Amino acid sequence: MPTSSLYSLKDFNTFALAHGCEQLVRAITLDVLVDTCCKLYQANQPMLILGGGSNIVLCEDFLGTVVLVETKGVDVFEDENDNYLTVAAGESWHDLVCFCLNKGFSGLENMALIPGTVGAAPIQNIGAYGVELNRFCEWVEYADLNNGQLVRLNADECEFGYRDSVFKNDLLGKAVITRVGFKLPKTWVPQLGYGPLREFDVKQVTPKQVFDCICETRRSKLPDPAVLGNAGSFFKNPVIDTAQFESLVSVYPDMVGYSHGIGQTKVAAGWLIDKADLKGHQIGGAAVHKEQALVLINKGDATSDDVLVLAKFIIDKVEDRFGIRLEAEPRMITATGERSL
Repeated sequence: MPTSSLYSLKDFNTFALAHGCEQLVRAITLDVLVDTCCKLYQANQPMLILGGGSNIVLCEDFLGTVVLVETKGVDVFEDENDNYLTVAAGESWHDLVCFCLNKGFSGLENMALIPGTVGAAPIQNIGAYGVELNRFCEWVEYADLNNGQLVRLNADECEFGYRDSVFKNDLLGKAVITRVGFKLPKTWVPQLGYGPLREFDVKQVTPKQVFDCICETRRSKLPDPAVLGNAGSFFKNPVIDTAQFESLVSVYPDMVGYSHGIGQTKVAAGWLIDKADLKGHQIGGAAVHKEQALVLINKGDATSDDVLVLAKFIIDKVEDRFGIRLEAEPRMITATGERSL
């Protein structure tokens, strides 16, 4: 538990872990965001930049300043073929999806109900149900923490990969994302290759139907963080050689996987955890969700140690059974920075 001299972060991380920080800054304007982050960085002070707090595990109290990105604003313009949006980093991702749907802008509906903010979305190259951010991201603007200058990278320069980008690599700790630009074609091409979306007729389906289906599916499988603390999908879907996948399918015919480029297959991590008989498995106050094995939950009194021990237990069990090593998706935040699980 945080000491009384710390600011509680329980309401600012969706896992609802009871840790705190020494200083808390709510950056509601671009100037405050850039100025605060640059001063802390240049003074070599511990700093944690938070959006929705949905992709982190607070391993301990943060002995530095947490900057909450709360900038708002959506600007829209169009040409003959496309709609363009410039979105402030602090906007809610799901609210943006709803905004687009209401405006008649299609494309983002497969990513409905992904928690977090727009500014955090490019870092992970978020995605769901066959669509990733990089399909529609035109550019990302960030502030260089060395000098406060705003820099705009086009999509190629962002080096997007599966749950990856330049912001997790070369720019890690050196930048704060300020705005994101989107290009949404006016001609909609529905993406219906995953899960319940396969039931739709590609010639008749509407963006609203896809949106409603995704929301219903996610709500039926994924716990509401306001009720059960969680960080969404805790593990990445591992990518393995197709030859290894085919070998495993000969033993486990119901194994779930999707083609992921030449000679590679993306395996459903939730299936691996479920098949390892780990649904509902609990350590302390942390447990594997009974409806969706990819999600770890806080049953009300979980400590960060409970979560970390459970995650490592799952990784070991899955590797022992399938020869596949899972990788955690959330960032692990320590007292002064970040570490691996």
